[in-house]
Amino acid sequence: QVQLVESGGGLVQPGGSLRLSCAASGSIRNFNLVDWCRQAPGKQREWVARMTSGGVTDYADSVKGRFTISRDNVPNTIYLQLNSLKPEDTAVYYCNAISPSSNVWGQGTQVTVSS
Repeated sequence: QVQLVESGGGLVQPGGSLRLSCAASGSIRNFNLVDWCRQAPGKQREWVARMTSGGVTDYADSVKGRFTISRDNVPNTIYLQLNSLKPEDTAVYYCNAISPSSNVWGQGTQVTVSS
């Protein structure tokens, strides 16, 4: 089964940027879509961004215009560029790859936005 490993999180000041990576152990193109989701302390996990196997993207209203999802088929990595970060973006960020036969989550990477 494909495994996903997120990286790139950290501490950043408001207005700063980070690029998160989600590295797949197999071909990311085997999945119909890949989502980025996040979970803040004491809150439910929420969807942030999506890329389909055809390259179509979509974003939650709260991040539209600030975050960008992209894909590199070699080496099977999905990225999430986070710009103009706000304190309310603080959360653990997860990638989630979905196909008709599987639903795979990574372990998450912490993003903290604070001055």
